[in-house]
Amino acid sequence: MAKLLALTLVGLVLALYKNHRSSYQTRLNAFREVTPVELPNCNLVKGIETGAEDLEILPNGLTFFSTGLKYPGIKSFDPSKPGKILLMDLNKKEPAVSELEIIGNTLDISSFNPHGISTFTDEDNTVYLLVVNHPDSSSTVEVFKFQEEESSLLHLKTITHELLPSINDIAAIGPESFYATNDHYFADPYLRSWEMYLGLSWSNVVYYSPDKVQVVAEGFDFANGIGISLDGKYVYIAELLAHKIHVYEKHANWTLTPLKVLDFDTLVDNISVDPVTGDLWVGCHPNGMRIFFYDAENPPGSEVLRIQNILSEDPKVTVVYAENGTILQGTTVASVYKGKLLIGTVFHKALYCDL
Repeated sequence: MAKLLALTLVGLVLALYKNHRSSYQTRLNAFREVTPVELPNCNLVKGIETGAEDLEILPNGLTFFSTGLKYPGIKSFDPSKPGKILLMDLNKKEPAVSELEIIGNTLDISSFNPHGISTFTDEDNTVYLLVVNHPDSSSTVEVFKFQEEESSLLHLKTITHELLPSINDIAAIGPESFYATNDHYFADPYLRSWEMYLGLSWSNVVYYSPDKVQVVAEGFDFANGIGISLDGKYVYIAELLAHKIHVYEKHANWTLTPLKVLDFDTLVDNISVDPVTGDLWVGCHPNGMRIFFYDAENPPGSEVLRIQNILSEDPKVTVVYAENGTILQGTTVASVYKGKLLIGTVFHKALYCDL
């Protein structure tokens, strides 16, 4: 009887393991291969070799890059150096990046580890850059004032909160106000790994202001990119491991109400909203297994989606760019400016293409 019980327990454990393994592979899209989609006149951005996980293009074509991210379980080609914020002018014939100097002694540059970024322009045209930072594996939001003439960022403030344990991306709605995605519920690396493997769907979205902080959406399997519609009425949230983009209606008290969900055959990362059309441009990982288990002989591919008329009954989804990793590995973000497409990656290079 004891042997039978032991065999039964072993069988249950193996069945649960097999079930979770299968679910894990499905969530990572482990068996998907890329069908290439090319664009004309693409060039790698010189000076970006260790990723451009997120980017923000100002209306005048100046572009901020968040580079050098060190993220648990993700490849880094230069793990010993701190991250940087780079600037590029897309109006130049051959645009090149330059590093923005960080001014002020309130930020430890040696542990600077930038992730998602977002800009807010005040009524007096002052540009604030909000940066998700992971110093020593923690999560903060750094607030900077962009000083264009000096090519520098003036550090104004560091924001931390117990409801922001594992920030991924951010959508600024003021100099110190924003929506943020937590890609995990736990901050502890060991608990994070189990949370992800078991697919607990405990990650969330938080509204933060100096006066009020609250969870406004939850139940995500790795909440990732976030964006706001041009009219400010809707919030878009990428759920990486469920392959979904959620559309929420935003209310005057900053709460969110779910409106619709779109499903994809790819892991959706950062969301950029076209400043002219309102279309969504999404950096994607066609095969997440190759991101989380890096193999230089079988690298992760890249994919960029364009979503038109997302609020309609029949949104149009187009694969604008797709590549198997020979040129660009691990696309996280894509954004457009005057007929040009800029593509960034989590740990690799960045690409600049004609549309």
